[in-house]
Amino acid sequence: MHQYYQQEDRQLVAVDCVIFGFDKGLLKLLLLKRNFEPGLGKWSLAGGFLQRKESLVEAADRVLCKLTGLKDVFLEQLYAYGNPARDPGERVVSVTYFALLKVEDYYKDLVIENGAHWQAIENIPELLFDHGEMVEKALCRLRLVAKSQPIGFELLPAKFTLPQLQSLYEAIYQKELDKRNFRKKILSMDLLDKLDEKDKSSSKKGAFLYRFNTEKYKELVAKGFYFSLDI
Repeated sequence: MHQYYQQEDRQLVAVDCVIFGFDKGLLKLLLLKRNFEPGLGKWSLAGGFLQRKESLVEAADRVLCKLTGLKDVFLEQLYAYGNPARDPGERVVSVTYFALLKVEDYYKDLVIENGAHWQAIENIPELLFDHGEMVEKALCRLRLVAKSQPIGFELLPAKFTLPQLQSLYEAIYQKELDKRNFRKKILSMDLLDKLDEKDKSSSKKGAFLYRFNTEKYKELVAKGFYFSLDI
């Protein structure tokens, strides 16, 4: 094999995953306690180095699967971080992804085994290196995209109530939403299937369960439909 670039410097490439979840009315972030130097004992995003024969998204998928046991989750590439001094251990370029998990789906024993913990987004501890900046940018991106794409449903169970749905968007945007206006807007898009089931965990009367209709959404998008939530 020809070695065309022998004269060029070599750098390590890593991926770091900003993993969001939604639980008990709170938007949360899955973090790790770093178990090696540099930065031993500090809070960190889940990450790893790019292997020779894998793409960036394959590396991110590998990191997520190793930590949570899940594959085929919502994953979007965000930014590349290349400050020469960002990692004191070596020259490392990091590419970030943000992921959305349903908290009831991931393998809890695997997460515990890896020393990971869910932290509420409003109580994020100080993070390693530039990981705090990575989280801020990922949160900005989540808030931007959630208004124009139904990615919020990636954080909910397959069956959910309208109060749960509103609580999710309130957690994402960190503000209270008007119940009547929110329901009117979300139901007017005709993307939710109302089920003949109720969730009675919070009241005797209970609240009807709904399911997001993915196929209908795809059909509507093909016809020019635009998902829009003015939040």
